[in-house]
Amino acid sequence: MGVLAVEKIIVTTALIYANGEIHLGHITSTYLPADIFVRFCRLRGNNIIHVGATDDFGTPILVEAERKRVSPEEFVDYWNKEDLKDFNDLGISFDIFSKTSSKENIELTQHFFRKLYEKGYIYKQVIWQPYCENCKKFLPDRYVKGACPYCGATEQYSDGCEECGRTFQSGEILNPHCAICGSKPTSKQSEHYFFKLSDFSGKLEKWLVENENLQSEVKNYVLNWVRGGLKDWDISRDLAWGIPVPLEEAKGKVLYVWFNNHLGYISTALKYFGEKGIDGNEAWNSSRIYHFIGKDIVYHHYLFLPAMRMGEEKFKLPEFIPTRGYFTLEGRKFSKSREWYISVREFLDKFPPDYLRYYLAAITPYSQSDVNFNWEHFQKRINNELIANIGNFIHRVLTFVWSNYDGKVPETETFDELDRELIEKLRAAVIDVAQEIDRIELSRGLRKIIEFSTFCNQYFQRKKPWVNKDEAKTALYLCVNVVRNLAILLEPYIPFSAENLWKQLNLEASVHEQNWSTASELRVPSGHEINKPTVLFKKVEDEDIKTEREKLQTLSKTA
Repeated sequence: MGVLAVEKIIVTTALIYANGEIHLGHITSTYLPADIFVRFCRLRGNNIIHVGATDDFGTPILVEAERKRVSPEEFVDYWNKEDLKDFNDLGISFDIFSKTSSKENIELTQHFFRKLYEKGYIYKQVIWQPYCENCKKFLPDRYVKGACPYCGATEQYSDGCEECGRTFQSGEILNPHCAICGSKPTSKQSEHYFFKLSDFSGKLEKWLVENENLQSEVKNYVLNWVRGGLKDWDISRDLAWGIPVPLEEAKGKVLYVWFNNHLGYISTALKYFGEKGIDGNEAWNSSRIYHFIGKDIVYHHYLFLPAMRMGEEKFKLPEFIPTRGYFTLEGRKFSKSREWYISVREFLDKFPPDYLRYYLAAITPYSQSDVNFNWEHFQKRINNELIANIGNFIHRVLTFVWSNYDGKVPETETFDELDRELIEKLRAAVIDVAQEIDRIELSRGLRKIIEFSTFCNQYFQRKKPWVNKDEAKTALYLCVNVVRNLAILLEPYIPFSAENLWKQLNLEASVHEQNWSTASELRVPSGHEINKPTVLFKKVEDEDIKTEREKLQTLSKTA
């Protein structure tokens, strides 16, 4: 079912971890796809909100805060502001951006724990917890590294494997060592709280089978996990930084980050609705829910998250969980520790944000297939498609009108067969692009725009407006209208450039406020005066690419 049948939509994105700068991997799998979809829905007139937040708790944040000699609260507050700035500068348009350390999320998380505890879905169990004699502390999750018990990948944290995507308990990791000092941990007893994930096997299987909106390739291997037997889930930690377990007997223990962070979707949405005087519970449960994620957190979103909501019984499950693959850079796995990565800020300091949005949208399919960023490929796609195709048509039309008709849209006359074909191609493109974005096939939607723009260039060339200005009037009238409509079609993908184009056309209001359906109409009248055209896109030079590749290689060698 498409979004046309939905009055209200809530889109969430996997929460960015508040311990460092946003990199291109985050943007590719999660934030850009969500933003393109959200922008499209706004243009379609849907009642939609885009919910975001930072993920503030957990061991890595505590370690970094200690290293920088600031409080965890100060540390996450800094990154919350820095992340939001990066998102804004890239055009990621949240309706609300909060944090998991907010009072709203703390209260909701503790509410969930109490409800699940009261219903018997949480129980206590004494476990042997890794303990570092050298550091004199328990070592929860990311204080311990070792080899994955499933695929054997080394240097994995003790709560899950980044290579195969499986999660596990800290005691299951092979060849463990302290992530701080490197020494082999001993074991000490500690009483922990466990969530009965195994109790929800039947309900989870039914939900997975019946929800036809979930990606089949993801659903199939999650079903294999369910049918293979789910293990109960340790949801408490011996840690100073986290949401306290709301029981007097559990003093000093906090809840595991994956118990609280996805609840940040709900608490942030409730905060948004509450500030507008709207019943948040009703709004959540009457909306179509989309959780955009990367495949590294499939286990959590397809199993833990729905099981907790099933147990609490107050908030509905998502209809869609759009999932995309890992991100590689020049054919190698992204790695901040090895300096083989590109941050969003680093990219924006060199290139326009729409170049990144365009390229990532073009190369990222709606699947779990991995996506590779290649600098030379980036240059070719920008120069050969965005500039030589889309930009070329727009610039030729506007400069021709400016130079030959005093910047005024010519009078239209009778449409010939080629004119009528252009109009039909336009109407078809508006429908086709909408269908692709509606299905979250964003790269296919962009391809439809490129194909239409290619025809527009061919139309302009066949009409030869430079031969006879009088005979060219109808063609230029149509071309200016097509440029106006291209601005709307492109807005979800390259919003900054679309708005720039809207202003060059001297049209009222903003391109962001238009209705998608008008993109198939001829709205710019004869006699309308455009502004002096400027170049929308500048070529990516060979020297730019050479510099970026050399910088990447140099940093990687010194890491």
